[in-house]
Amino acid sequence: MTGPKINERPGTRATLRGYHMSASKARIVLNLVRGEDVTTAREILAGTTREAADVIGKVLASAVANAVNNDGMQADELFVSAAYADEGITMKRFTPRARGRAGKIRKRSCHITVIVSRLDEDRLEILKAARSAQATASRTRRVASSRRRADQTASLNKRETAAEVAAEAAEAEALAMAESENEIVETSVVDDTVETTVEETVVEETSADETVSSDTTEETK
Repeated sequence: MTGPKINERPGTRATLRGYHMSASKARIVLNLVRGEDVTTAREILAGTTREAADVIGKVLASAVANAVNNDGMQADELFVSAAYADEGITMKRFTPRARGRAGKIRKRSCHITVIVSRLDEDRLEILKAARSAQATASRTRRVASSRRRADQTASLNKRETAAEVAAEAAEAEALAMAESENEIVETSVVDDTVETTVEETVVEETSADETVSSDTTEETK
């Protein structure tokens, strides 16, 4: 007994008919997402640079929306159970060639169909465990990153505080040195004044002694 036909497979489907692309180009991308869960399929399509990836992504989104709105399924419990591309009409065009001949141009099209179904219980448990582990690892990375940023901020604040303390200490030392230099200058000025006063006193005493001696000499004569 043969298996079910492609158009009789169970699940929720979405079909894009008559898209202007060859079926072989679409099948290359469909082979990447067939059998994958919806989240993984979206990630694969987002990282694929082919033109068919954008179109197939829209068809997949339509199939998921049909499953959620029409069949009451959960989007995170679905997977791509079938994905295929059938050949559509081929428009024939011609281009002129040498010696009056004509060259064929075939403008191909295709019908893209994506079918999504609910995961079985075993695979769903495995997927939930993997997502839980991934969420835990992501939370651990976020916590470690936040702690690292907090440590960097604290270290930066410590460096800034140390720089401010050093600047204040340098400023206080400069003020102390300036005050000491002012005291030295004032002391030297006072010393110069005292020395000048002493010299003037000595000169006055010397002149007084000379006057007294001259008077004594005159009296003796």
